[in-house]
Amino acid sequence: MSAEHPTLPPVRLRADAELARDALAAPLLAHAVRLARWAGPDTRVDAGGELVDEQLPEAVELLGLTEDEDGELWAGDAWRLAVDTGLVDVQDGTEGTGDEDGDTAGRAAPGENLALVTGGSPQDVLALWLDGFDAVFGDAVAPVIDDLDAIVGEDGEIDIEALDWDPEAEAEFLEGVLGNLYLLTVSDAGPGDGPVPLPALAASMVVPDDMGEPTDDVLEQVSDAMMRLDEQFRLLEPIGLVDYQPVDEALMAEEGEEPAPPVDDEDVTRYGMVRLTPLGLYGVRARMMEAGVDAPAVGDLADKGADALLDGIAGYPEAAAREETAGWLSGRDALGAARELLRAARGTDAGSPLRRLHCQQTLSLVGP
Repeated sequence: MSAEHPTLPPVRLRADAELARDALAAPLLAHAVRLARWAGPDTRVDAGGELVDEQLPEAVELLGLTEDEDGELWAGDAWRLAVDTGLVDVQDGTEGTGDEDGDTAGRAAPGENLALVTGGSPQDVLALWLDGFDAVFGDAVAPVIDDLDAIVGEDGEIDIEALDWDPEAEAEFLEGVLGNLYLLTVSDAGPGDGPVPLPALAASMVVPDDMGEPTDDVLEQVSDAMMRLDEQFRLLEPIGLVDYQPVDEALMAEEGEEPAPPVDDEDVTRYGMVRLTPLGLYGVRARMMEAGVDAPAVGDLADKGADALLDGIAGYPEAAAREETAGWLSGRDALGAARELLRAARGTDAGSPLRRLHCQQTLSLVGP
């Protein structure tokens, strides 16, 4: 048996059917589905697959965003997600008609993945949502461009070096933040389902563990990280990953002014509060597992043998271990389960005392 145990506590996930319903209810994906159903022979797109300007007002009206000053922005985001996830199929305009500017416009139609929304399994819907999460994650780590003219070269192409942007570092930072938020959520010592203050989350990525009183330079780094995370969580919320209370705009520093301190003990909620949704827990765990991180979930061991059960729960908190063993026993013959547990508990290796302890605790759930 392996002596290694998970470094992350096990997460309690909702059933796939519940998570799939949450995924389809996420505002951005719901809007993307509506636009995919609307797409047809008269839907024109530019060379990049974006809706042409003349189509945007109709898309905004379809989504019920006519009263929202950012309606065209939200509609554009939803359309891009529909294209990125295969809900919409974009055809180039080589045989299309030209638009008013003389450029060749392409056409759009419902994509193959649209059928998964109503005809797919919960796992199909969740796979579709994960594709959407990946696309939004990419948007969240993209550079913020305040002055486009300053980075466009003479050839009309964007000068990537002028952006001062390291895509790998940006992605690694956000991955780390989501990992810390996940750990705080699943840890017995964390807030559980409660929100986490944005300053604490930013500090977890910036302030060294062995630092006592943070220096002014470190506090400035925390403030910068908070502002970047504020932008990123605003993007991640519509896909259903997080519930987010943004930073109070009154705290934003005007140009030439000193920024507000990153922590105000009187009302820390003004500096942003964030929590992973149940769907967000599922999404972050899936992303971590894809990266090779051992992120167990309660119920993972239900169809494993007794040896895998006793070895696996060795690193679990007491409540999670009891829930896991109860699920393992469910549906099994009591006598057969007891015999299998006793066989698995044997041995003289370093892990055997703990296995026998968990065996005894599990047998107490078997009954007479």
